[in-house]
Amino acid sequence: MKKILGLDLGTNSIGWALIERNFDERKENALGDGKTIGMGSRIIPMSQDILDKFGQGQSHSQTSERTNYRGVRRLRQRHLLRRERLHRVLNILKALPEHYASQIDFENKKGQFINNAEIKFNYIETVSKKSEFLFKDSFSEMIEEFKQVQPNLFYKRKSSDETKIPYDWTIYYLRKKALKEKIRLEELAWILLNSNQKRGYYQLRGDEVDEQEGKTKTFEVLEVERIVDSGDKIKGTDDVLYDVYFSNGWKYDKQIVKTENWQAKTKEFIVTTSTNKDGSIKHSFKAVDSEKDWIAIKKKTEQDIWQAKKHVCEYIYDTLLSDPKQKINGKLVKTIERHFYKKELTAILGKQKEFHKELQDDKLLNECINELYPNNYAQQNILKQKDLANLFVDDIIFYQRPLKSKKSLIDGCKYEVRPMKDSNGDLSKDDNGIQITKPIKVIHKSHPLYQEFRLWQFIENIRILQREKNIDGKVNIDYDVTSEFLLDIESKVKLFELFNDREKIKQSVFLGQFKDNSGKKISESDYRWNYVEDKEYPLNETRALFIKEFKKHKDFDWRAYLTQANEAKLWHLFYSISDKKELERALDNENSKLGLPIEIRQELKKIKPYKNDYGALSEKAIKKLLPLMRLNKNTEEIKLEYKNRIDNIFYRLDEINQDKTKISEVGDDDITKGMLKSFCGFGKKYSGLKLHQASYIIYGKHAEANDTNVWKTPAHLEKFIKDFKQHSIRNPIVEQVVTETLRVVHDIWQYYGKGKENFFDEIHVELGREMKNPADKRKRMTDKINKNQNTNQRIRVLLQEFKNQNIEGVIPESPNQQEKLRIFEDDVLSQFSEKELEKQEGVNISKILKSKEPSTKEIEKYKLWLEQKYISPYTGQVIPLSKLFTTEYEIEHILPQARYFDNSLNNKIICESEVNRFKESQTAFEMITKNSGRIIDLSQNKSVKLFSIEEYQKHITQHFAKGSTKQKILLSEDIPENFISRQLNDTRYISKLVKALLSNIVREENEQEVTSKNVVAVTGNITSFLKKDWGLNDKWNEIVEPRFIRMNEITNSNDFGYFDDKKGFFRTDVPTELKKDFNKKRIDHRHHAMDALVVAVATKNHVNYLSNLHAKSDNSRFDLRDKLRRMEEKIYKGEKRKYAKEFLMPWNGFPVEAKKCLEDIVVSFKQNLRVINKASNKYQIKKKGKAEIKTQEGTNWAIRKPMHKETVYAKVDLRHKKSIAINAAIDGFMKNKFVFVDKELKQKIKNLVQLSYDNKMIIRYFKENKFKNKKLKKVEVYYQDNYFSAVRKTIDESFKSKKWIEESITDSGIQKILSNHLEKYNETDENDKIKERPDLAFSEEGLIEMNKNIVGLNGGKNHKPIYKARVYETFGNKFAVGQTGNKKDKYVEAAKGTNLFFAIYQGKNIKGAEVRQYETIPLNIVIERQKQGEDSVPEKFFDKDKCEYSLLFHLSPNDLVYVPTKEEQEDINNIYFGNLSLEQKMRIYKIVSFTGNRLYSISYNVAKSIFDKNEYTLLNKVEFTDERYSVKETCIKLKVDRMGNISKP
Repeated sequence: MKKILGLDLGTNSIGWALIERNFDERKENALGDGKTIGMGSRIIPMSQDILDKFGQGQSHSQTSERTNYRGVRRLRQRHLLRRERLHRVLNILKALPEHYASQIDFENKKGQFINNAEIKFNYIETVSKKSEFLFKDSFSEMIEEFKQVQPNLFYKRKSSDETKIPYDWTIYYLRKKALKEKIRLEELAWILLNSNQKRGYYQLRGDEVDEQEGKTKTFEVLEVERIVDSGDKIKGTDDVLYDVYFSNGWKYDKQIVKTENWQAKTKEFIVTTSTNKDGSIKHSFKAVDSEKDWIAIKKKTEQDIWQAKKHVCEYIYDTLLSDPKQKINGKLVKTIERHFYKKELTAILGKQKEFHKELQDDKLLNECINELYPNNYAQQNILKQKDLANLFVDDIIFYQRPLKSKKSLIDGCKYEVRPMKDSNGDLSKDDNGIQITKPIKVIHKSHPLYQEFRLWQFIENIRILQREKNIDGKVNIDYDVTSEFLLDIESKVKLFELFNDREKIKQSVFLGQFKDNSGKKISESDYRWNYVEDKEYPLNETRALFIKEFKKHKDFDWRAYLTQANEAKLWHLFYSISDKKELERALDNENSKLGLPIEIRQELKKIKPYKNDYGALSEKAIKKLLPLMRLNKNTEEIKLEYKNRIDNIFYRLDEINQDKTKISEVGDDDITKGMLKSFCGFGKKYSGLKLHQASYIIYGKHAEANDTNVWKTPAHLEKFIKDFKQHSIRNPIVEQVVTETLRVVHDIWQYYGKGKENFFDEIHVELGREMKNPADKRKRMTDKINKNQNTNQRIRVLLQEFKNQNIEGVIPESPNQQEKLRIFEDDVLSQFSEKELEKQEGVNISKILKSKEPSTKEIEKYKLWLEQKYISPYTGQVIPLSKLFTTEYEIEHILPQARYFDNSLNNKIICESEVNRFKESQTAFEMITKNSGRIIDLSQNKSVKLFSIEEYQKHITQHFAKGSTKQKILLSEDIPENFISRQLNDTRYISKLVKALLSNIVREENEQEVTSKNVVAVTGNITSFLKKDWGLNDKWNEIVEPRFIRMNEITNSNDFGYFDDKKGFFRTDVPTELKKDFNKKRIDHRHHAMDALVVAVATKNHVNYLSNLHAKSDNSRFDLRDKLRRMEEKIYKGEKRKYAKEFLMPWNGFPVEAKKCLEDIVVSFKQNLRVINKASNKYQIKKKGKAEIKTQEGTNWAIRKPMHKETVYAKVDLRHKKSIAINAAIDGFMKNKFVFVDKELKQKIKNLVQLSYDNKMIIRYFKENKFKNKKLKKVEVYYQDNYFSAVRKTIDESFKSKKWIEESITDSGIQKILSNHLEKYNETDENDKIKERPDLAFSEEGLIEMNKNIVGLNGGKNHKPIYKARVYETFGNKFAVGQTGNKKDKYVEAAKGTNLFFAIYQGKNIKGAEVRQYETIPLNIVIERQKQGEDSVPEKFFDKDKCEYSLLFHLSPNDLVYVPTKEEQEDINNIYFGNLSLEQKMRIYKIVSFTGNRLYSISYNVAKSIFDKNEYTLLNKVEFTDERYSVKETCIKLKVDRMGNISKP
């Protein structure tokens, strides 16, 4: 008996089933004998948002976030490295203040702060531990300037102190002063360090804003002056269109409808100004938001600086001088290009060089260079030729390293390889003496050779199709008429020459190249190409890009210049250089040998970088293939061996006179029948071959099979997994599933096959559609599924409404009836645009379709539409809605299922039931052709007449969308050939990869195909059909039934199903509002195993029959039908006929056995508990002129999980007020814990202390004496609380009330301003109750109003604009970022999902009772323990009474635990975990999460809740079983392998 492994692979799941079967001898009502050896589900846990993104075509890597954060850290590290280099140079120049230089290590960690304790450059700590500003003399100078311009800024406070402006403004004053006057060397050092912090945006090639010649782009803020009725209206809606005029006289270049969005408003635009041919000025407007739009922010800021004709520092300082309220960071100067800052610093250093001899001293320059580059003599010589200003500007602060090459990530060519050599230059060989090779890297798509290669393929594959062509009275849809327009090789060569100079092409332009017999250009209305109609296709993009720039210069002969060699030279220049400045230098270089005028080279600088996209073949392979693909009469460049292979093919074809039916006589393993067939019917040719033909001629049949392997034992498979290179599959989710699948197969092989060679006879596999489809198709499918779910929900409501109106035969929950309405929406309405739908006799069908629950009136309109459009395609008779859901009308397959299995909507229509039965196994066109005008008797003495062939063709062409699949099927006399091949061939990359890998396990001796004949691919349609016929859907209902019964009990209803007395089983259901996203199969993980079982049992015959392999051969197809399906004989019109019923069972008792196996499954979950590992650094060295990669194992640790959330908090001391007993208050005051609120009381106690009163005497004093005429019992005190963390938060409506503001904001001044502002927006309801409106007060408009009136809100005192406030909260589970330097004072909050370990301890408490204790181990503690070489979880736990508990076990998310009954708890050793009963398995729970001492879990098989936040509490997880056993108090941790086998750890 054959052993067959079935696999069902999904995005995050692996279902498997191992069966044994023998179908050689058919049994009664079964295909043969068999049994299920084992089955299971392996789940790779992923969050739903990751799965949703994957379905939407967004690839998500579990390492991608780490990579992004690592990028941020690298930016920070580079900033610090620049700072360290600055420190070292400034120290040599003696430019650092003593307090600053003393805290820097210049010996060991050169330039770094000692113990990472960063200190401020411009503040010095005094003896009293207070910070004092270092540059007070410059600050005083600045104040004098401000007093002259802004005298109102300075006044005396109540404390007699004068108000001040911020010390930090001094840096702008100094930068401006340094442009013209001398500043101190320490002040210059401050400027240099400040420049290192903010050095501007470096614009890479391709980031430039596209500015064309004769056009200027400016940022403009324009005020709308007036809005004028243009006199135009929108067609169809009659909405009035208005013209907009701005106060500067400009007119908006678009017309508007909604005037309220424009009237008296101020708008922001990027305005493009150009000159028309007649000399008039044209303005084009792009609306932007200078607060949010990055381009607008950058453009506005740069424009303001340019217009001011100042350096950045001058612009900032002068603006502050004129408007001190102006906020600098994030408001005045945002993102601007680096050259602004570079220009300023160069000017500053140039001026200060005149005053400081240190900046001119060559000796100091040499010392600085030697300090930075002690061993790099080449760099030393370069820098010594320049000065210190260059060292600061170009080598330290504004240095930009070139981008690293990513060529190692480029895929390898499947055809061409290169031999590997060892360090001695000798050829490398493996242990078997076989030469080691490595694939050559694939070609970049912008390469001129690839562009030509792709263009020849495009021309060879393109077809011109006539939409309708009448031949001998028969209408042919999409008839191929290519030969009528592309007559010969010359015409295709001309097409190539035309296309070779173009960037891209669309259908209308392509068709416009051809003329019909009358000399008129053919149009899209009558013709189309065989590609997607509304899509533009690339031609020679690289060449077209150069031509576009060359054509701007009319005197330049670009055709003569753009030879193949020059094109390649130009391409290589733009491909190899990514840096903008470097490209400009290369183009400006007169010795570049480009041979281009200077003005053209200037234009070429604007060319953007090529997209980082690569082909599938290498340059070497394409060079070999192109001579065979070009339509070239000169074949001298084609090698003789290739010509001989072509001669051999045509020699064989000539032997059978090019007869396709005899190809099997001359085909063999060397030259396949398929290859011979592709050459058949053509004269001998050595050029103009298609890609697959050229590939065969050059590389042979098995070119792709070079890497095929045979894994005879699990050890071979294990070695492959171990050596598997991470990221070799582009999509990380797919890679994870593929590698985990191989691990599961390995374990099955080892467990069931005991490692035996050739254990599996066949492997059957089904890939989920998400897995095998590319990103764009996954997105389209997800969108379509969502649309279908909305449609299904709407249809249920419609059908329910119809039922309420007593329309005959309506059953709302009938999928059959729902499908009929879905056909209408998908196939009829899709032919019309939304506007066309809105025009239908005043019935806004578009609105109805978008409405989830239409009104009664909309339903009536919808019924009218159905009555008009539902016409039988065979008779032309209207199908009345009142009869639509009765037995008088049926869904009919256009191409009969007996001949072609296609259950999609494209192959379905609705017609009269009698016509459907009459049609039988004929195609629609066959029936009409043979029975034109025939009368068909209907029930109730009625009859109907079939269309004549002319009427039928006219009806179909008029009522179905042109070129649609359904129209083609309705007019097809036979089953289209391409329909069959499309179903059989799955050429998608992931499908081929998975099948190729699995083929290595079951490949037979001498089998050279990439995909072994023993690997069978099964589609989802096949498994769905077989599950239904084999009764597995019913068995699945029985498996999940308890959960639906439980939901009825929870909701105290029958909304989730009822027991059908007539049928004798429970009918599961969900309420209407839950049906949209509900899928009964997907609520339980075990459905993956069920699908895998069907995949395993499905034979090649099933696949061939249901994939329509023999659709063209009735005999072969009927043989398969008779073999696989139960046949039933019936008498029809006096004749005995066979009718195919359900598919035969694989073996007797199959559904019952399947259910038992499914119930026996314990789902296994992949875990990822890797927290840290040692970081390794790879670097390249050159040895004997050759690059060699070295790996350095460091002492640093790489953390594999996010440790904390992004927000960084500071620890703050806050003063709070409380009322306490006088005794405690006095005691706390004397110990400096409290301060009395009442200042007089505070002074009284101080006086008593001066009189030598101690605590007891003071307390006695207040007991015996009154204070302010009353005896004190309780008093109010202030106390400091440092158990709070604070963070700056943007002000928005989350600042929800005055009370919240007072309790949450640290700054009392900001509290006062925000509270006063919020009060202005208070509203009073009918009960005179005040309602606060933070949504208005702190909206965008509200904040503008607040900052406009900030002086009034602040009691007449000046205050800078407020956009953020410092908010505090309790410390919670926050922890310090580090242990040294500033990091010890910065705190972060643990990230969600970082709790990886829940420890359960056991021991005796203080009363002597044996109890469990629980503790969640935070990730930061786990990391620290692992770094110290300790176990992640501590072995001991001590409670508050100091009682010791020992670790029993620890749990992690996705661990499985067993919850024993009370009886089992008495003797746990009697539980046999290797063979748990079904009842016991229901007590297995999967750990979901934990926090503190709380543990949450869920039943191990639950994939999704039936009713979200209801079935398993609001959290969708539980702490107790249904029997109210606490999971954490009684659970036993289970050890589960990949196959779901259980053992106790």
